[in-house]
Amino acid sequence: MSARFICVLTIFWPNNKFISKIGKIEGRISNVKKGNNGFGYDPIFIPKGKKLTFGEMEPQKKYRIDHRSNAFKKIKKFF
Repeated sequence: MSARFICVLTIFWPNNKFISKIGKIEGRISNVKKGNNGFGYDPIFIPKGKKLTFGEMEPQKKYRIDHRSNAFKKIKKFF
């Protein structure tokens, strides 16, 4: 079964202007929970092109590809 994680980050400025960026990661759902890292759906989410669930990955490897880091990479130039 296909799945995706999505993260939206928004910066609001005092002049009521704002910028929003979206981070996504596509993947699929494992039939079995695998791994003890992460939280929530991490033990059943397998990113596209990977064989391990987020729960099985070392946190540093997960954070390089996950939806949150994707969104932060897009929005950090506005800081």
